[in-house]
Amino acid sequence: MADTTPTPLTREEFTRVVRTTPLVSIDLVVRDPARRMLLGLRENRPAQGYWFTPGGRIGKDERIGQAFRRISRVELGRALSLADARFIGVFEHLYDDNFAGASGFGTHYIVLAYAVDGAVADFDLPLDQHSRYEWMAESDILSRIDVHPYVRNYCGR
Repeated sequence: MADTTPTPLTREEFTRVVRTTPLVSIDLVVRDPARRMLLGLRENRPAQGYWFTPGGRIGKDERIGQAFRRISRVELGRALSLADARFIGVFEHLYDDNFAGASGFGTHYIVLAYAVDGAVADFDLPLDQHSRYEWMAESDILSRIDVHPYVRNYCGR
């Protein structure tokens, strides 16, 4: 299979993209057999310091299936296919900040959310985007102030 890793943009190029266009991304809503959701404590902007689902951006000319496989490999340590998931829906995430911490513009994501059933033993979770992970019950997700509000949209789906 050919490498589908998107061509990286320079910081200046990516800043221009974030300032002027929405980004398209995939969120991985991973649930264990007890229906708890896998969340990571975000290290980077936007949503820094909040518990959030694993996920990532789709690159230019990258097919959704290719992006799903790459993002699951990078974010979960295991490459999955779209056949391993159930499409939840399209969501819109608007943030006041951006990856660079630059003033004057936020980040706009169009998110394709996919539910994935799994267990902690199935994944090799990296610590570059998230400093740690927890499996959280929906009741905790709905009540904790350190869980990002956008994650709540995935509850019950």
